[in-house]
Amino acid sequence: MEDPAAPGAGSPPSNGNGNGNGNGNGKGKAVAPKGREAFRSQRRESEGSVDCPTLEFEYGDADGHAAELSELYSYTENLEFTTNRRCFEEDFKTQVEGKEWLELEEDAQKAYVMGLLDRLEVVSRERRLKVARAVLYLAQGTFAECDSEVDVLHWSRYNCFLLYQMGTFSAFLELLHMEIDNSQACSSALRKPAISIADSTELRVLLSVLYLMVENIRLERETDSCGWRTARETFRTELSKERQLRQGYRDRVSATSSSLSHLPLSTPPGFSTHNEEPFALLLFSMVTKFCSGLAPHFPIKKVLLLLWKVVMFTLGGFEHLQALKVQKRAELGLPPLAEDSIQVVKSMRAASPPSYTLDLGESQLAPPPSKLRGRRGSRRQLLTKQDSLDIYNERDLFKTEEPATEEEEESAGDGERTLDGELDLLEQDPLVPPPPSQASLSAERVAFPKGLPWAPKVRQKDIEHFLEMSRNKFIGFTLGQDTDTLVGLPRPIHESVKTLKQHKYISIADVQIKNEEELEKCPMSLGEEVVPETPCEILYQGMLYSLPQYMIALLKILLAAAPTSKAKTDSINILADVLPEEMPNESLEGNISASDWLHSITVLQSMKLGIDVNRHKEIIVKSISALLLLLLKHFKLNHIYQFEYVSQHLVFANCIPLILKFFNQNILSYITAKNSISVLDYPCCTIQDLPELTTESLEAGDNNQFCWRNLFSCINLLRLLNKLTKWKHSRTMMLVVFKSAPILKRALKVKQAMLQLYVLKLLKIQTKYLGRQWRKSNMKTMSAIYQKVRHRMNDDWAYGNDIDARPWDFQAEECTLRANIEAFNSRRYDRPQDSEFSPVDNCLQSVLGQRLDLPEDFHYSYELWLEREVFSQPICWEELLQNH
Repeated sequence: MEDPAAPGAGSPPSNGNGNGNGNGNGKGKAVAPKGREAFRSQRRESEGSVDCPTLEFEYGDADGHAAELSELYSYTENLEFTTNRRCFEEDFKTQVEGKEWLELEEDAQKAYVMGLLDRLEVVSRERRLKVARAVLYLAQGTFAECDSEVDVLHWSRYNCFLLYQMGTFSAFLELLHMEIDNSQACSSALRKPAISIADSTELRVLLSVLYLMVENIRLERETDSCGWRTARETFRTELSKERQLRQGYRDRVSATSSSLSHLPLSTPPGFSTHNEEPFALLLFSMVTKFCSGLAPHFPIKKVLLLLWKVVMFTLGGFEHLQALKVQKRAELGLPPLAEDSIQVVKSMRAASPPSYTLDLGESQLAPPPSKLRGRRGSRRQLLTKQDSLDIYNERDLFKTEEPATEEEEESAGDGERTLDGELDLLEQDPLVPPPPSQASLSAERVAFPKGLPWAPKVRQKDIEHFLEMSRNKFIGFTLGQDTDTLVGLPRPIHESVKTLKQHKYISIADVQIKNEEELEKCPMSLGEEVVPETPCEILYQGMLYSLPQYMIALLKILLAAAPTSKAKTDSINILADVLPEEMPNESLEGNISASDWLHSITVLQSMKLGIDVNRHKEIIVKSISALLLLLLKHFKLNHIYQFEYVSQHLVFANCIPLILKFFNQNILSYITAKNSISVLDYPCCTIQDLPELTTESLEAGDNNQFCWRNLFSCINLLRLLNKLTKWKHSRTMMLVVFKSAPILKRALKVKQAMLQLYVLKLLKIQTKYLGRQWRKSNMKTMSAIYQKVRHRMNDDWAYGNDIDARPWDFQAEECTLRANIEAFNSRRYDRPQDSEFSPVDNCLQSVLGQRLDLPEDFHYSYELWLEREVFSQPICWEELLQNH
């Protein structure tokens, strides 16, 4: 299978001189017709790409409710809707006569659900699965009794609240623990040559019920009753910290089912020894177990979707994050925020690429391309050539604006190989990567509205640096961090300092870092830190010691789901829960063992499966990107070193080259991809009769302007990359070394303001490292950065001197950061007795008087213990008394 990210994929063949434009030394003359034809083809394609309309995209926590529910199911699972319905109807007829579910009173519905939970505790695996399918049919909205999609969604939400109030979540959580620990299923999957959707039937049913409950209860509406709102808050608390008292649970269920007092109410199976940690940690453990190869049958897409929604539900989405940020700044006595970044971006207009005639009119003085091939040209010719050919370099990422040098030609083919090599082993440290040689690519001309959308900011360090330089220049010595004393400085410096202080921004992270430094200096006098037990803090404590494995596992799955990844036989199989039972896994790689199967199916079936597989990968990318972004934002708000700990492990696991590899494709095609069949999406497929599908209808796809989830994923990955590299010179150098500028500038062709903003931010932080020639040749991109991105008042990003790009010069800063993180984790989360400052009890009476928890059977063997541990051990009484 051809890799879409490879240099030659989807583009005309290169002319052999490494730059693809035909201009260079003597080699260009031999391939002039090819160069001219390539130029014409690029011109034709660019004329079409210039007309890309502005994408009306509204960024948010998630897509619409129906879309989020439909992405839970693959098209291969559609036959199971009928199975779930049949299992429910068979069970319902044995319990209720002459009525349907929607005709029952609420008390009767609760009684039936309690009966279902009782029948769920049978020993027989088949009977238990049938009852679980009946519960799943209720959570899916009892669609056989509904007339429209709106009714299905309404009753799905109603039934999910009812199921939760009756303790269904706890029961299914216990069943999920049993399936995760099912060693027989794991060994059976490991022995199979090809894993299919049939190997994960039980897990898919359980995860689907849990996901539907989380997603439906998470959704807030104004028409919700007080009981539903109370249930939502209780559910959020239960998911974030599951150390609930059994009696409290019994009281809650009794309050909701007072009319069912005659029914036995046993202790909920969900509240066992398993539930001593947040629910998200259980799902994280499933991800790591899947990536380790011990459980290849896990339906990883459902696990990731559920994990993302649980984190969003328990910690909060983007609006909740903004409210928490405002609240925390007020608690710390900091000035309020000047703006809400997401709201500002919503009001920004997307940059529009110019038409071909405009660029051609500006470059009429330039010689034709055939003459440019044989000449090095003057400065004017080079700039004119860049202006006229910017928008035509769309198809080939690796075409250069200037003739390649001998060194560049020798390493021209190493770029993709180097990027892939870095991603083969995610555990390697990529701080000193081998430099790939992808040449810079120019962005198209863009037009921006007048006015700057952001208030400028200045850091305290920037003011100190400015005063240090001014004092050295005018008075010959410095005053350290003193920013108030201006004696001896000229009047313009006074005005400059005043202006800088007016725009000074103190972040929550600055306050947290300062507090942490004081706690490290004075651990005895400041005492023990009081840490609020928030859901974010509880989650971090649970993730702390296994966090590196969690990040590596997520990035491995993201790499396998990226459209630019090559199919490898030894990579993890993320398609186990989408491939039909009769299809071998090897069929997607084109092996001979699958050819017979492929010949036996129709073209229509093959197209449908291909759409399903692509859709499956897109949903995985969406869930992982949103999950990582939420974790980083919440941890940064909770404590900066929690954020830095997660960030550093993402960097160590090669997250930066992985995201660049993801964007090393035609992003516009990815965003407008139509890998969906609307008539097969839930809940449409449960209400309407399935029309006859044809190859033409599958090729046409839906009528949407773009794919919401793909654009959402791209923005999330860009925001993630910004968070990893902001104010980190060593990581910015990774962007430079991996030649990210042409890859990122390619994404500017997507006319969406938010995506363009985060691309321009990434270009801005590395501009000073790209050299004067790059800045001179990309003035349109520089202007776009100036007009779109926030200004740092004394930042010389646009006019900085050329800097030798040596990543090892910045390793000291990464090592210092790592030491600070380890000190923070050791101080706050290690046990007190491991600290050298913990008090020691020297009183013999109090030490011997401490009550120890002994095992229940200790009194049977205490005499043997005394003989072995006390009487048979020699005691040096003189030394003991001397030490005492």
